[in-house]
Amino acid sequence: MPIAQDPLSVEVTLPREDVALLTVEGYLDVDTATEFQHHLANQLHHGRRHFLLDLSAVPFMDSSGMNIILRVYQEARELPGSVHIIAPTPAVRRILDLTGVSITVPVSESVDEALERVDAPEAPAGPAA
Repeated sequence: MPIAQDPLSVEVTLPREDVALLTVEGYLDVDTATEFQHHLANQLHHGRRHFLLDLSAVPFMDSSGMNIILRVYQEARELPGSVHIIAPTPAVRRILDLTGVSITVPVSESVDEALERVDAPEAPAGPAA
């Protein structure tokens, strides 16, 4: 069995009791998506409602990774909770923009910015009147 050339690394920290910060490193693709999904499911199981996904060390993400992000986004919204993508690499940001995921899932440049969004009441979409 060949060893993956770019294994996925997911570090989970808890900035607050209901917030999980997942720092992802490596390729987020069909070969590694299940591992990523297990980390998210574990945090959901432990009562986390808000998920901060630091993708600053992910050079590549395919539809498998996007599907997992959208799935956890749907599950978090039902709690209610939220999902925030943090500092995606240019290649990943391009995929998020092209597929419209970045319209649905907020993208922040830092953990602090994402935490501010977690604390902010959900504003209605569209221009302010």
